[in-house]
Amino acid sequence: MNKINTILIGLLVLITSCSSPVEKRLTDYVNPFLGTATLWDSIDLGYKPTRRAWGAEVFPGSSLPNAMVQVSPVTLFRSGSGYQYEDTVIYAFTHTNKGHWNLCHIPLMPATGTFAPDDYKSAYSHKNESAHPGYYQVFLERYDINAELTSTLRCAYHKYTYKEGQPKKLIADLSISNEGVRNWSISQENENIFKGFQETGEKMYFYAISNHKIEKIDSLRNDKKVISIVNFIDNAKPEPLELKIGFSFVSIENAKANLEAEIAEKSFTEIRDEATDTWEDLLSKIIVSGGTEKQRGLFYSSLYRSFLWPALRSDVNGDFTDVKGQVVNKGFQYYTDPSFWDDYRNKLVLLGMISPTVAVDVINSITDKGEKTGFMPTFFHGDHASAFVAGSYLRGLRGYDINSAYNLVLKNATVPGSRPHLAEYIEKGWISEMDLENPVLETVAKAAVTKTQEYSYDDYAVALLAKELNDKDNYEMLMKRTSNYKNLFDPSTELMRGRLENGEWIKKFDPEFPYYEYMYREANGWQSAFFAPHDPEGLIALYKSKDDFETKLDSLFTIPWKGYEAHNLTGFIGQYCHGNQPDHSAPYMYYFVDKQEKAQAILDSCMNHFYGMGKEGLALSGMDDAGEMSAWYVFNAIGLYTFSPADAEYIISVPLFDKIVFTLDKDTKFTILKEGTGKKITNITYGGEKLDGYFITHDQLKQGKDLVITTN
Repeated sequence: MNKINTILIGLLVLITSCSSPVEKRLTDYVNPFLGTATLWDSIDLGYKPTRRAWGAEVFPGSSLPNAMVQVSPVTLFRSGSGYQYEDTVIYAFTHTNKGHWNLCHIPLMPATGTFAPDDYKSAYSHKNESAHPGYYQVFLERYDINAELTSTLRCAYHKYTYKEGQPKKLIADLSISNEGVRNWSISQENENIFKGFQETGEKMYFYAISNHKIEKIDSLRNDKKVISIVNFIDNAKPEPLELKIGFSFVSIENAKANLEAEIAEKSFTEIRDEATDTWEDLLSKIIVSGGTEKQRGLFYSSLYRSFLWPALRSDVNGDFTDVKGQVVNKGFQYYTDPSFWDDYRNKLVLLGMISPTVAVDVINSITDKGEKTGFMPTFFHGDHASAFVAGSYLRGLRGYDINSAYNLVLKNATVPGSRPHLAEYIEKGWISEMDLENPVLETVAKAAVTKTQEYSYDDYAVALLAKELNDKDNYEMLMKRTSNYKNLFDPSTELMRGRLENGEWIKKFDPEFPYYEYMYREANGWQSAFFAPHDPEGLIALYKSKDDFETKLDSLFTIPWKGYEAHNLTGFIGQYCHGNQPDHSAPYMYYFVDKQEKAQAILDSCMNHFYGMGKEGLALSGMDDAGEMSAWYVFNAIGLYTFSPADAEYIISVPLFDKIVFTLDKDTKFTILKEGTGKKITNITYGGEKLDGYFITHDQLKQGKDLVITTN
């Protein structure tokens, strides 16, 4: 009887343990396909599309945080990231990606049977496709091959399961990428190794080890193009074809060293598990409680997407190819330039909060480039490395030459050569626009209003550094320039308006019409009206009263979009465009006229409607732009935002979640708690003490206390 009881108790314990819910890992919330779908519905877009709209332009493949390698499928070359969810074929798997119209180095495609140089793509189905942080899988219908991909910082691991008995081949189409290919090479080293390079704007080397013996590498050509074919001997072996590939932007020897250091004898499963653990560690820096399952999925997918760029460019030994084309070793990790115009607003701050070592080396990297070219790097528009450097330094990040970085951003602000039209900006205090008779949507001009506004903010960022480094003269000079944006405020329209060289206002002024680069950069007069994150009170003072300003701000969100079809402008609340960056700080202006709850209504609407859109629930309202859209969601979902990223402080809003535990470093955690379910904030305390206003400093957060946000 005792023996029977013991058995029954053991069975009950086993049944109970087996039926207990398995705790969901944070990586399981991440959907790498989020952002890969395109919007086609006119209600979602804001206009009736006559062409494919720009989506988030992200990739679903495998990468580690800020890695050199992003191994991902290409469904159409020279189209954003190269992957569009609505496409039905895969051309290759490439090894670099930004989610933009470039990169996609070293295209490889497993194959069998017959194919042609210009016809080797394979059909696929989303039913036989999956992705997870650090892993991608798809079944290639044309070849009956199941493809699996995983990666390390500088290496890719391919696993191809062929139908039994089928000849194993690998297509290397090194003549194509998302950029123009200048030169390429592929050769066999021995029975298991092939190597080579592809040269575009960068020269990427590879060193590949196969678990199947290589017979030879052939060329297949027609009158259109040539591709290389790696042929394998032991096709009767049932084992999948596995390729371990190291990469380098320095040399084949370094690519081999990277492979030996990061993969060596490890199995595919081991590398995949390591990738999952790496992402789990990063995602665990912010633990959220409460909210819906969908909100948690959007949150961790957005957090994941925020850490894929900038990308590593140095090898395990520290070597990198610098901006002058020289191989050097400076003792830090070398990274690509950030997408400053896009992500200085939020993502680069998030990078410094969660991955400070990476942020420090990004500053080392751009400083190294600046020292060799004479100016700090810029990107697309504006001069926003200044905000990144200033904000990082004021948040306490060290480990780079701040004096060199400061001298470079100061030179950008004072010496013509980096900022377009700087001499005119210094002389007049504003930049004039070209006198055009019939500007159209795609007109390329000076974007004079946007430049004046952004240079004013960049001057403010440099001024903050000048003050911190006791450069009083330059601080005072720059602070005078921070009001330059006011010179383009037109009292008759109460909007920022372009002026001709003689000072007259541009007569053909329609603030609802979007321009690519006429007066405004990828925006219209409404979307550009409220940008002065360094001086919101000064901007409001240009209006007749706070009530007058509030009415004008209301108009941004209530005047209907007139259906203009413009690339980069999708997803509207009135004239406000969440699908592009220029007005992302506009909702917070309600705070400065004592209407915080109005801002929250807009923020909630954006989070509820502009993420996970479309029939598949996989679209964003616009381009993710190297993580800017994603980082916007991350910050607002936890109730903090980088209203002025150069300032080491955050504006507080109502979080989506009831509790957030944020780890700033290994030893510092602060907690955000939401009390109530309303949009109006009635009280904010930190460490039990009431905060004065809606801002909290980075130094306060580093104290590791509880931030309690009470609403009704």
